[in-house]
Amino acid sequence: MSSQDDEPEIRVMAFVLMAAVTLAVGLAVGIGVQKSRGGSGTSTSASAPAAVSAAAPVGDDASVVVENGVVKFYFASGKADLASGALDALGEAITAAKAGKKLVLSGFHDATGNPAFNADLAKQRAIVVRDALVGAGVAETAMELKKPEQTTGTGNNAEARRVEVMIAP
Repeated sequence: MSSQDDEPEIRVMAFVLMAAVTLAVGLAVGIGVQKSRGGSGTSTSASAPAAVSAAAPVGDDASVVVENGVVKFYFASGKADLASGALDALGEAITAAKAGKKLVLSGFHDATGNPAFNADLAKQRAIVVRDALVGAGVAETAMELKKPEQTTGTGNNAEARRVEVMIAP
């Protein structure tokens, strides 16, 4: 048997592994959402402003900010971990998506390091945000991953490493 005969099985195994990882992340996020909603007694959109920082990051920590209706997730260098309070910040977007609006997710990266790695990391970060939204009950069909025309963010490196979530008009 040649190695070419094994390619379909390897692809299927890779797909199944990726699906399992995505499912596990979605499940973990969903459990986190359920726990955070169960203890608060208030709706997510009502508590969103209190859990969100008011300014863009200056250091290398993950954070989330809502500016003019756009949720901006900032990431630590080389990482794709969401900041605490991420789901609270998405309250309005989740409500809009469940009401039939489309969400647009765009990933940006800083200009340091390998450009190809950075582009892939920006996409991974957007997928992490998408998976958090799916875990919160938003259908994948209600979201669009959109590569921005200018993927390298502006401002300092901490501000450049972000994913933006916008409610499409």
